[in-house]
Amino acid sequence: MKVIKQFFKTFLLGELLVGLALTWRHMFRKKVTIQYPDEKTPQSPRFRGLHALRRYPNGEERCIACKLCEAVCPALAITIEAAPREDGSRRTTKYEIDLFKCIFCGFCEESCPVDSIVETRVLEYHFENRGENIITKAKLLAIGDWQEPQLAKDRAQDRAYR
Repeated sequence: MKVIKQFFKTFLLGELLVGLALTWRHMFRKKVTIQYPDEKTPQSPRFRGLHALRRYPNGEERCIACKLCEAVCPALAITIEAAPREDGSRRTTKYEIDLFKCIFCGFCEESCPVDSIVETRVLEYHFENRGENIITKAKLLAIGDWQEPQLAKDRAQDRAYR
């Protein structure tokens, strides 16, 4: 009996009819397509987009050149060089991130003890010339200054979970 039932299911294309019924059910429903450039989907405060370096409220950069982000990066996308300053503290002289190598895992953000390197919500960026994929310290600080209000709001919202 089971063999006969399976034969009729195969012969009458039961799976195809089930699929067509599903298609007809959804054909006349309201569409949920987002018209991307005009409409934006909501983003999580933990969204991992373009990188940025943050500053303290007095304007000094936060990075203390501990090189933890460079060590923890699985793609080896971060390059840091450090030098001591006049007051004896260390600061970075070179901080570069190669966005072609970066996998946006967020490990650099999690390993930073002073919350210096962060990933912003910026996802719309492009490169037109060779070498623009490597973001330098000056660019990272500029992105951080530009995105600081949003970064502070996201950090405050996520503080209970850190």
